[in-house]
Amino acid sequence: MQNAKALGIDAFALNFVPDGDVNYTQQLVYAYDSAASNDMKVFLSFDFNTGYWSVDDPTAVGERIAAFRSHSGQLMVDDQVFVSTFVGDTLDSSAVNSTAGGGIFFAPNFNPGTSQDFSVLDGLFSWYAWPTDGSNNPPSSTSTYLPSYADTDYINTIGDASKYVAPVSPWFFTHFDSKNWLYPSDTLWFDRWNEILALGSRFVEIITWNDYGESHYIGPLSSKHYDDGNSLWTNDMSHDGWRDMAAPFITAYKAGASAVTVDHISATGGEKVIYWFRPQPKGLDCSSTDNIGTAPNGADLVADSVFVVTLLESEATVTVTSGSNDPVTYTASAGASITSVAMAAGTQSFKVTRDNGSTVVFSGDAAKEVVSECVCGIYNFNAFVGTFPAGAYDALDTDGLSRFTEGLKVTTCSPTPSLTAGADAKRAAAVFEAAVTAVI
Repeated sequence: MQNAKALGIDAFALNFVPDGDVNYTQQLVYAYDSAASNDMKVFLSFDFNTGYWSVDDPTAVGERIAAFRSHSGQLMVDDQVFVSTFVGDTLDSSAVNSTAGGGIFFAPNFNPGTSQDFSVLDGLFSWYAWPTDGSNNPPSSTSTYLPSYADTDYINTIGDASKYVAPVSPWFFTHFDSKNWLYPSDTLWFDRWNEILALGSRFVEIITWNDYGESHYIGPLSSKHYDDGNSLWTNDMSHDGWRDMAAPFITAYKAGASAVTVDHISATGGEKVIYWFRPQPKGLDCSSTDNIGTAPNGADLVADSVFVVTLLESEATVTVTSGSNDPVTYTASAGASITSVAMAAGTQSFKVTRDNGSTVVFSGDAAKEVVSECVCGIYNFNAFVGTFPAGAYDALDTDGLSRFTEGLKVTTCSPTPSLTAGADAKRAAAVFEAAVTAVI
C-alpha cells in the first residue's frame, strides 16, 4: 500500500469470493485495517465468475457491503460507498443498494450488451484492457476489439465519461491447463496510458497489482504471496519498471494534462529508461518439454522486439544493442517516447548520451539475457522489465516459488531466483488471490 500510494494510486479494488476454504471475510478485515493505518483506501469488488457470488442473491452482496461501509479504510466517492464487481451482468443493483443501506456509488463490470438497467448505475467499469476478439480470446483475423473500442461502447452505455472506470494494463500471458493464452501487449502499457490521458475519464483502474498468474502484475515479485503455479513464468521476471513508467503518466492524469511533460518527469524521480522483452523468441518449439505441451493461443501475434521507453528532460541519443544484432541508434525527444528494436539472443545493452556522445547519462546491460532455447523447458511469453537507473533487487521468495517444480520436465532449473543482487547492480552502470487492482 505504501508503494502504491507513493506512485499516486488512491485505492485498491479487493476482488474476492464468498468464504469457503479461505476465510475471505477475515482477509478483507486485514486489508481494510491496513488501508486505514497506511492512509490508503480500499473497496469491495465482487467476483461473479462461475461458482462465486450469485447474481440471484443480491441480498448477500448488499449485506457484505453493509458490513464494511463504515470502515475508515473504505473508498468514498461523492460521499457514497464505492463498490465494483467482476462481471455479474444481471445482478439487481437496486436490491443490492437497498440491502446495503443505500448511499452506494456502484460502478460494476457489466457488459454494455446486456439487458441491465444502466440508468440506475453510478459508474461502469470495463475489463477490456487488452486487444481481444471481443470475448475471452486473443484477436483473430476476423475479429479485433481494442480497449479504445470498449471505451466508446462503455461511455455511450453509461452516458458520461465522468462515470466511466477506464482500464489500463501492461500485459496478459497465462499458461495453465485451464487457460493458455496471450493477448498482444507489446507496447500496450505506453500506448494505453496515452489513450487514458486523451480520454479524460474520471477513474482509471490498473489491472492488476498482483495477478502473477496472468502476468499483468505491476507489484513487486517480493510481495508476500503463494504460488498457484505461476512461478514457472514469473521467476526472474520483475515488472517493477512498469511502475516507474506509470508514475509521470499518473501525475499527468491527475493534473488533467493531455500528455506527459518534462515537469511530470521531474516531479516523479527524474529521467529514466524503461525497457522490456520476452526471454525467448516466439518461434521456438517447446512442445516436448513444456508443462502444458502447447504454445499459448495468440503467440503468433507478438513481435520479437525489445521495447524501450525514455522519460527525458531534454533530447538525448539512445543506442540499443540486442544480442548479435547491430546497434540501433536514434534520437529520443524530451518527454515520454517509445521505440522498438529487433530482438536477438544474447545480452541486451542500452546507452543514453548527450553532447555528441561525450556525456553518458545511462549505460549498462539488462540483468537477463534473451536465449534461443525454451527457458526451463516451457513457452514463456512473460516480459522482463528493467530500468536505468536500476531499482532494488526484486525476486520471488520461498512461498512464491513453492510450486515451481510441478509439471517441470527439465532438470536444469531449480526453485530459486537466478538473477542475483550483484547482477542487478551490474546492469546499472549508470551515472545516476484475491487479485488486487489499483484505482486512481
